[in-house]
Amino acid sequence: MTETIAIGLSGGVDSLVAGFILKQKYKNVFGIHFTTGYEKSLIDFSFIEEQLSIKIFHVDLKKIFENQVVDYFIKTYLNGKTPNPCLICNKMIKFGALYTAAENLGADLLATGHYAKTIINETGTISLLKGKDIVKEQSYFLSMLSPGQLEKAIFPLSDMTKPEVKEFAALNNLNPPEKKESQDICFINEKSFADFISIKNGITPLPGEIVTKDNQILGRHNGLHSFTIGQRRGIDCPGPAPYYVIKIDMKNNRLVVGFKEDLLQKEFYMKNLNWIEKPAATPARVVTKIRYSHKGAESVLVLDKNGGKIIFDTPQSAVTPGQGAVFYSGDKVLGAGIIK
Repeated sequence: MTETIAIGLSGGVDSLVAGFILKQKYKNVFGIHFTTGYEKSLIDFSFIEEQLSIKIFHVDLKKIFENQVVDYFIKTYLNGKTPNPCLICNKMIKFGALYTAAENLGADLLATGHYAKTIINETGTISLLKGKDIVKEQSYFLSMLSPGQLEKAIFPLSDMTKPEVKEFAALNNLNPPEKKESQDICFINEKSFADFISIKNGITPLPGEIVTKDNQILGRHNGLHSFTIGQRRGIDCPGPAPYYVIKIDMKNNRLVVGFKEDLLQKEFYMKNLNWIEKPAATPARVVTKIRYSHKGAESVLVLDKNGGKIIFDTPQSAVTPGQGAVFYSGDKVLGAGIIK
């Protein structure tokens, strides 16, 4: 094939195997790696260059990563919501700024080691599908990409599972310099989100009351930015059953807690909707994932002038403002929105 492909390389086994597979299919392949300013250690990419026999370019994206991802993460947390920065990073950084850098270096397409799949439909439109590995598959994290971004993306691991990738690497003597699995939030090296935010912003935590939904005062918290909906750890208040965070009341600086059944929610609203394949009409039947680890639940999607609403068939636990809600039809990702 005559197209020039850039493979985004992290130093891990997934992108290394993806790069090796691409080399078998395409004549013109080069590597591209971006720095965020939050790297724990330097990776020897010359070792990857030798294994793949390709040139690897390095791109400094520290400034845009700070502005688009880190600042977004901190501001959202300080507003009492729980963001998923990977959704923003994939849209703005990997398939945004990194793709632009790859294009400037001569690439037609950008490949990554994501476990997801794209197909071109008979109508010429593109679909994003779940990857083969039902445990590792990462279509959730790509749900905020535009159809145009997906058309420029390649996912060589779409039909492989993680064990198959590891086996493939061993059979082909591929040794990634980064042995550890990447964590969900790559820029947090502190013990907790709260520590990171406090150090980064230089803020002094503002203590306040921990209350029940009936306004009974149970104790004190050390700052609302330390908590998220559904959290149990850190409440430290005795009760007839374990307490969970059910609401973060920024206006009154109160942490509202309840029992596990209080986390159940039948419906929620969304903003910042992104469509890969928008339903022709709503109400529409979909399966909705309210976080990456969520299995997905049968639901109805309703759109209106203010955004959208999801109504679950069965109430779901810990619907968390700031997280991404992703809508599926079978294995296809229809779109996504941010939970209000």
